[in-house]
Amino acid sequence: MIVLIRATVMTVGIDGRNEVLKELPIQLVKMKTGAEAVCSLKNKKVDSVISNWNLDDMEDGRFLKKLKAIKPDIPTIVFVKAGDSRQEIAARSIGSSAVLTDQASDELFRKTVSNVLGLKNVVAIKSISTAAKKIVKTEKL
Repeated sequence: MIVLIRATVMTVGIDGRNEVLKELPIQLVKMKTGAEAVCSLKNKKVDSVISNWNLDDMEDGRFLKKLKAIKPDIPTIVFVKAGDSRQEIAARSIGSSAVLTDQASDELFRKTVSNVLGLKNVVAIKSISTAAKKIVKTEKL
């Protein structure tokens, strides 16, 4: 059985990192700013949020602090500036599920998302042959 979508994940301010998640069985809701994300969260159900600690319109984790105040149980993954222990401590103290530095590898990021969302034993579809309608290459997460 192929599971197409296991979770809806909102990403905020991590444009360059979204491509890494395309092989996971998740639906991405991509936001550039905290204000966009706040408005979207009112109308869209998401299972998890991945965000930079500092956003262009909401510095010092303001978006994530608001999110955790409203939805304290939502799994969150936070990117902080490498070497900034103040950001890391603050991100952990609000109850983030995982904290990564902005220098984390793509592989570590993908594995962290898989772990947080419980996708460890899910098979990711690399590509599908439309002619033969079968999976060409898969990878266990």
